[in-house]
Amino acid sequence: MPLTKSWVTSANSATHPFPLNNLPYGVFSVDGDDPRCGVAIGDMILDMQAAEETGLIQLSDAPLFDVPYWNDLMEEGPAVWTALRNRLTALLSEGSAEQGKVEPLLVPATDAELHMPFAVSEYTDFYAGKNHAFNVGTMFRGPENALPPNWLHIPIGYNGRASSVVVSGTDVRRPWGQLKGPNDETPRWAPCARFDIELEMGAIVGTPSDGPITVQEADDHIFGYVLLNDWSARDIQAWEYQPLGPFQAKATANTISPWIVTKTALEPFRCDTPGREVELLDHLKDCGPMLYDIDLEVTMAPEGKEATTIARTNYKEMYYSAAQQLAHHTTSGCPMNAGDLLGSGTISGPTKESRGSLLELSWGGKEPLTLDTGEERSFIADGDTLTLKGAAKGDGYTIGFGDCTGTVLPALENPYAR
Repeated sequence: MPLTKSWVTSANSATHPFPLNNLPYGVFSVDGDDPRCGVAIGDMILDMQAAEETGLIQLSDAPLFDVPYWNDLMEEGPAVWTALRNRLTALLSEGSAEQGKVEPLLVPATDAELHMPFAVSEYTDFYAGKNHAFNVGTMFRGPENALPPNWLHIPIGYNGRASSVVVSGTDVRRPWGQLKGPNDETPRWAPCARFDIELEMGAIVGTPSDGPITVQEADDHIFGYVLLNDWSARDIQAWEYQPLGPFQAKATANTISPWIVTKTALEPFRCDTPGREVELLDHLKDCGPMLYDIDLEVTMAPEGKEATTIARTNYKEMYYSAAQQLAHHTTSGCPMNAGDLLGSGTISGPTKESRGSLLELSWGGKEPLTLDTGEERSFIADGDTLTLKGAAKGDGYTIGFGDCTGTVLPALENPYAR
């Protein structure tokens, strides 16, 4: 599919992340006004609340865009999702007869502040990238026991905190926690010293379910995707995670990119999951291309200094797709809601430079990275800004998500000191 041209000329660049082929959904405000839904097109944002109020967009009897989140549209289902995309395409396409009506509703993106694009109902994080799982397992158990016995049979995950999800640009405070090193007799209370990132994609559930669904049905239920940084306190995690898994180590923050890229915009980039080493059970079997060819990268910038790209990889490196993760999530009868967020798990490639976490990049701190500034990092230092970027490259166009960025602030003074 080639570039679809818009009368918003900035949208017609081959490298701009928001062409007419994309039309991602976000929430924005200008000059302290109330946040509202918007659609990115080139360097502009279409005010969806105003478009609905003026009658340019009418999808249901009740308003859908008088709230600062996209959940109301999600709950309308795929037919309405398609109707909106078709209407937006008609309004913004080159030669549109309604250009004069739309132009007053466009806001320069440079004037806008971006907010959480949806209300997160529940949050589940998976461990579904094989290269990452093998690397981490090798560090702690050796290559012969790197993958847990269940890993090739099911997408492993844990239920996280929806309240921990924040939008790009939100500062992240270094957490305190209970730490116990291998040579410590007892644990101690201290700020995290091995703070890390995890490069992930987040799938957003649009259609609710109240019982088991198939992989194909799960794919149909997904509304769109965001970039996701699962900030991770590795030293807190090492002490707390056995036997029940991550808890406080993963509760500091999960940063997402500000724009929801719809599943429809990503259709041209579908690709297959990798070959299976063991046959999956019926409820998880592949039923077509369910992954996406999306280039990903991570940059790190010390305070006041230029950024260094520390990792490059691709979403197609995942072993389990978001549809398989969602389908497995429902097998117990667990209800899924509009606005549920599923983290893919760390996306690492087969080479050192394609590893999606500092834990892997520095191999547990034994092989520090040297940044372009000359500084070394094994884990994140206070003042560092970490940015995740993602783009799918089409025929003369780019589908982008907006940067997913966060700056790490120093830990608070000991909150329990007396």
